[in-house]
Amino acid sequence: MRKVQILLAAALACTGTAAMAQQDFSGPQFARWGETVEEREANIQASNFLSEAYKNRDYDGALVQLRFLVKNRPQASVNTFKYGANIFRTKINMAQTRDEKYAYVDSLLMLYDLRAEYFGNPASEKASILGEKAKALLLYRSADREGIREAFKEAIAANAAQPDPEIVAIYYKNLCDDYHNDEIYAEEVIAEYERLIPVFDNNPDAEENRKQFESAFMLSGAANCENLERIFSAKLAANPDDSTALSQAVRLMSVSKCNSPFFLDTAEKFYETSPSAESALLLAQIFQEEEDYDRAIKYLNEALSVTEDTADREALLVRLGVVSMVGNRMSQAATAARQALNLNPENGIAYFVLAQAYSSAAAGCSGFSAQAVYWAAYDAMSQALSYMSEEDSYFQAAKTSQSAYRSRFPSSEECFFNELKEGERYTVNCGVASGVVTTVRYR
Repeated sequence: MRKVQILLAAALACTGTAAMAQQDFSGPQFARWGETVEEREANIQASNFLSEAYKNRDYDGALVQLRFLVKNRPQASVNTFKYGANIFRTKINMAQTRDEKYAYVDSLLMLYDLRAEYFGNPASEKASILGEKAKALLLYRSADREGIREAFKEAIAANAAQPDPEIVAIYYKNLCDDYHNDEIYAEEVIAEYERLIPVFDNNPDAEENRKQFESAFMLSGAANCENLERIFSAKLAANPDDSTALSQAVRLMSVSKCNSPFFLDTAEKFYETSPSAESALLLAQIFQEEEDYDRAIKYLNEALSVTEDTADREALLVRLGVVSMVGNRMSQAATAARQALNLNPENGIAYFVLAQAYSSAAAGCSGFSAQAVYWAAYDAMSQALSYMSEEDSYFQAAKTSQSAYRSRFPSSEECFFNELKEGERYTVNCGVASGVVTTVRYR
């Protein structure tokens, strides 16, 4: 059957040759095939033979035509390189010896370079061709680690404005593998992370590639706190006000969850050189995790001082209230919660914070006044629940707290002795809830 196919292809080729002999190749539409009519005819014929031989799996015959075209008219048709890449991949898989395989690999890589040279416009197309070359090198010459790194770098650089996220992720995974195998130093892994992470920041559709990229970074071991501190302490010793180095240090050490004095000092220095709502929020998060609530509150207030958007201010105030509450700064917590409610009277978490601040005041009060505080706390927590769904993270805590507050209401006898009847209005006169008007209820 194979012989029949080849004979049929030869017959068709002869027919095609006869037809071409009658065709005029002097027109401008054939200019890409050669300078003279004779060159054009020979190159078009070779291209047709290449196509037929490839389709009939006559790869040796196809290679003859491929080499002819690459030598004489590589710029004529991109199909020369598409067929050629498939032919060499097949030859690589069929190779009987290592030398034979490597020779075909060399030829395949050369084809990618030529295709990029002649058909690598626009930049995205060149980057795509070089990306395929890099993947071929990774597949067929996995031991050439330096060559693989350089091939991927070349593909990324070919379209530096919009690199392919998949190529970036593959490159970075291999870079981290090389660090594991002592091929490169931690500085390169860290520097490339900083250089390439914007590729994903500017490409929301590449979330899966981002995960692969960041996973490789975190698992590499290069970004451990000891390495980061060693690298950035040297950089900052030479130039303490280097805003770029400070930004990189804070970002990377934050990702790696460092908590050394160097990190905390660097974070504050970063804010001094680049004050912004974003950097203040980052510092607030860092100090909150360190349970340094005074400094966390300081930077939340810093962020508030430069934030004008109503929704952003509401979110900051709620967070300030929560951090103050956790840090047992109940007066500050209540103030922040009230300010958030002034912006949005339906913020359930702000009511939650306010209720907790009210209830905490009972410990500093005495007698009936301490019990009455729980009416105000219960009211605020009821409001919180009315604006929460069961999926909210604070919902169960709010339910539990509401029940606890009710259990601490004064009894009917205690209200009687204080000349109060159920349903009457009552003004709390103790702690942060002072001045809050509530309703008398029995336990």
